[in-house]
Amino acid sequence: MNLSERILAVHTGKTEVHPGEFINARVDLVLSNDITAPLAIKEFHRLGAKRVFDSTKVVMVPDHFVPNKDIPSAEQAKMMREFALEQGLVYFEVGRSGIEHVLLPEQGLVRPGLVIVGADSHTCTYGALGAFATGMGSTDIAVAMATGEIWMKVPPTIKFVYHGQLSQWVSGKDLILYTIGDIGVDGALYSVMEFTGESMEGLPIDGRFTMANMAIEAGAKAGIFHVDDKTYNYLQYVAGIKMMLGDFRSMELSQATDDADYANVVEYDVTKIEPQVAFPSLPSNIKPVSQSGGISLDQVVIGACTNGRISDLRVAAEFLRGRRVNQQLRCIVIPGSQRVYLEALKEGLIEVFIQAGAVVSTPTCGPCLGGHMGVLAAGERCLSTTNRNFVGRMGSPQSEVYLSSPAVAAASAVAGRIVHPSEIAS
Repeated sequence: MNLSERILAVHTGKTEVHPGEFINARVDLVLSNDITAPLAIKEFHRLGAKRVFDSTKVVMVPDHFVPNKDIPSAEQAKMMREFALEQGLVYFEVGRSGIEHVLLPEQGLVRPGLVIVGADSHTCTYGALGAFATGMGSTDIAVAMATGEIWMKVPPTIKFVYHGQLSQWVSGKDLILYTIGDIGVDGALYSVMEFTGESMEGLPIDGRFTMANMAIEAGAKAGIFHVDDKTYNYLQYVAGIKMMLGDFRSMELSQATDDADYANVVEYDVTKIEPQVAFPSLPSNIKPVSQSGGISLDQVVIGACTNGRISDLRVAAEFLRGRRVNQQLRCIVIPGSQRVYLEALKEGLIEVFIQAGAVVSTPTCGPCLGGHMGVLAAGERCLSTTNRNFVGRMGSPQSEVYLSSPAVAAASAVAGRIVHPSEIAS
């Protein structure tokens, strides 16, 4: 079996599972946030459930409209907080929190071989650590909270093999944008994207998080990486997980067998890939940055669950250190968690951003979904390190959103237009 099938088989109590087979699978972690949790809570009560199946395996994170931007968002956060405290759930209040898909891995809640479901489409982020992680609707999440199980069809797996060494300024964000541009927004529909090859072996964990995060933008059910030394080091030294015998067993589950079956195998030579930009209004509308035409900008956002980790902020600081944000635009930097914020503060990155003329926000999803902290007016253009650029995604339906890596975003913030990082770094 391939990687995902091995994990799902263990969680169904079967020796093997096959694509297209309907299964009931045990879950190890159930996630929701301040937008999706209220719906799940209502359905949980409608089911007649009294207690969640395991309070240590249900996580709730306020991260979309935090700090609360208005009365409706405050009511939603209040409902989630009261339910979480009543049930004794794993709950992260503002100030101890962050964007859920940055927060949970660094808190040691994500491990190889787990099945994780979340009421957020970008739950697939956790596949970077060798977990089978997928987003589901709030009703499904209510059932998972009550029973500890999910009902699903085993997805087929597409194997993506990346060959060669990345060029300067090319990152995981560029690879996943290039891939989505190649296969389209439905190119992996209800499939698992399994990322492999020597390029992936050299890719840092943060780059893997970015690629797994955006698997959903190709229509995938999940994105997943094999477990290796980089995974082990992240678990040990970032998440603080002391590896025990059981953990090693879960890591063994996170490997495909040599004779694994795949629905398709797609191969890329990464040496031919330069930094990429997604043009409005689909993540698949991809162009190399050298062909971007120098689009002028009104806003740049650096952050989100896709690129809000400390390594992303370090890259952005390389371009903003000793320079100024172009006076024609605003630059918003959003650390992915309080921990990332504190690391950036200790390293002097926050000072770099502020001296450059950028604004630094508390951790929030805010502008990514057009919620707050960076909503666009009609006619405005934004280059963002977020994961979606649909019509009206960040505000007015008459605005435009472009997607890129932190390197391209930070360089463009200085130039006032979309540019290749080398234009500023040189």
